Amino acid sequence: MIKKSHLRAAMVGLGLALFHAAGAAAPAEAPQRPGVDVDSLDRSVAPGDNFFLHANGTWLRTHEIPADRSYYAPESASEDLVEQRVSDLVRQPSGGSTAEADRKIHDYYASFMQEERIEALGLRPLQPRLKTIAAISTRTALAAFLGQTLRADVDVLNDTSVHTANLFGLWVAQDLDHPDRYVPFLLQGGLGMPDRSYYLDDSAAMVDTRQKYLAHVGHMLKLLGFTNSAARAARVVDLEQRIARVHWTRAATQDVAKGNNHWSRSDFPSRAPGLDWPAFFAAAQLPEAQQDFVVWQPSAITGIAALVQREPLSTWKDYLALHAIEARAAYLPKAVVAESFAFHGRVIEGTPELRERWKRAVRATNVALGEAVGQRYAERYFPASAKAEVEALVERLRVAFGERIDRLEWMSAATKANAKAKLATLKVGVGYPDRWRDYSGLEVVPGDAFGNAERASAFEYRWHLAKLGRPVDRGEWVMTPQTINAVNLPAMNALNFPAAILQPPFYLPGGDPAYNFGAIGAVIGHEISHSFDDQGAAFDATGHFRNWWTDEDLAHFRAAEETLVSQYDGYRPFPDLAVNGRQTLSENIADLGGLLAAYDAYRLAEPSDADRAANGLTGEQRFFLGFAQMWCAKFRDPALRSAILTDGHAPSEYRANTVRNVDAWYRSFDVKAGQSLALPPERRVRIW
Repeated sequence: MIKKSHLRAAMVGLGLALFHAAGAAAPAEAPQRPGVDVDSLDRSVAPGDNFFLHANGTWLRTHEIPADRSYYAPESASEDLVEQRVSDLVRQPSGGSTAEADRKIHDYYASFMQEERIEALGLRPLQPRLKTIAAISTRTALAAFLGQTLRADVDVLNDTSVHTANLFGLWVAQDLDHPDRYVPFLLQGGLGMPDRSYYLDDSAAMVDTRQKYLAHVGHMLKLLGFTNSAARAARVVDLEQRIARVHWTRAATQDVAKGNNHWSRSDFPSRAPGLDWPAFFAAAQLPEAQQDFVVWQPSAITGIAALVQREPLSTWKDYLALHAIEARAAYLPKAVVAESFAFHGRVIEGTPELRERWKRAVRATNVALGEAVGQRYAERYFPASAKAEVEALVERLRVAFGERIDRLEWMSAATKANAKAKLATLKVGVGYPDRWRDYSGLEVVPGDAFGNAERASAFEYRWHLAKLGRPVDRGEWVMTPQTINAVNLPAMNALNFPAAILQPPFYLPGGDPAYNFGAIGAVIGHEISHSFDDQGAAFDATGHFRNWWTDEDLAHFRAAEETLVSQYDGYRPFPDLAVNGRQTLSENIADLGGLLAAYDAYRLAEPSDADRAANGLTGEQRFFLGFAQMWCAKFRDPALRSAILTDGHAPSEYRANTVRNVDAWYRSFDVKAGQSLALPPERRVRIW
């Protein structure tokens, strides 16, 4: 992916002074077109000392993070525009041939907005779930409840604001060993805080966060009407800490070779004893015919299953009640919303104020009916001409990446042939999927906000289960058109570029080619490069997880990876917290490979532009500044800490400073040895 939620960009002109600072004579000026933002520059910072601050320092000093956000960036204007557009789409049904879907979209949004009705209902919508939990009296009943509440693990792609702690997550995707079929992937879960480190790290910041979480859990149990809520909260948090101890780290979870573990249904009782697996699978509606599973974090699944058997039922029931109210907090009365935000918003993300209700309603509707909303978004805001333009740009990046493969001196002809085959068969989706999802099976009831959310979650789960036994659809999308992001699906050998990212400021129709190649070109190159990062490079052209490298080529590739890991391990945003070069390796490879491919594509497409001046800058300078300004962003400290611990992407500053590995950047900005970012040629990372 390009981001978890942090892709940044900016636009408009850049001044003559920077060009002179680069140490070259100013060529004749070309007509100015929208591109690099001159007002964002901080000329007091030399490009070779910190390119991120050089490109963005003035913007960072002169903009404050709004009270309802955990970060702010030039991109935020694009997010606001998309949010407003979606709001306009969902407020009123439009009628016509899609009247049923329009009605569901409108009713879902309108029901969420009925705050007075939600307040009047209180916790009554939650009572059936709470009664079921209270009635659990055996380990088999506990296993059945856990199976009944198993859900598709899609929050990471759709809405990270939804706080769920299902004990396990399910993801139905291609079998990595047999990419012509779907298989269920079982994933670790069960934590109310973002990551195991929040439970196990002994730093002062984490100890403080744990204390606040304990208080939050007590408050939530008190809202449920539980007596002795403080003591019960302590037992629940202790249980989650035990779950955290068996969890895999983020870096380990991202290792495909470690995660690709095939278990048969009959393996579970012996490999993960303690959970009544037959009762679990039956309640989860996983058909008896489905015998094969991929268990991504096997020791975690084993450890959690043991806890199901070992920990008191009373503690498990309190745990389940807590997460029942947490999962649907947004659809419950103000007191629940406020308490949920007080911890997850203020403590975890550092955000002072809750977002306006209509914005939360837009987000909720996007999660529940994402492609239905996306179809209308694409029809109105992404014309066929824009799709064609971007598809042409993607092909330029594909050609440039292929030529980079051809020029690799260290790679053998056999490995190059496999890499080129993979590149040739890469399926690229631009704007929106080829086929839209059918929501006729989702019931949306006017005025039933809570029930609509429950039914939407169950509908999503059934939709994933229905893929089992069907032919693999390489045209499937995992992002909606209104999502500002992009993704590479290695087993599909496919890319998704949603419509919302293919607009200003990421892509400027009619804008400066140097800027566009540095911004959206690097985004496209980033996603292509994911097919050849440390994990993507392990999949062949068919999506089969296998080694298609010669031993010598793979050894060279791994050595370059280790150099990049060391480089990012050296970045320390906080005195007590460094970037994890291993955790961010895939994204760092994609950033570097994407930037290099975008640069080559720019030089191929605009061979006379590199030395053409606009706003006092050469084309190459505008290219690199477009890349750096794409990452402009300010973060609240808690949000930045959370991202460092949980995100596969490095913080924005270090992504922008990827340029230190690109030879052309040194030439373009006259970077000298001894400057902070300067690396001697032999220490610059060279992978693709």
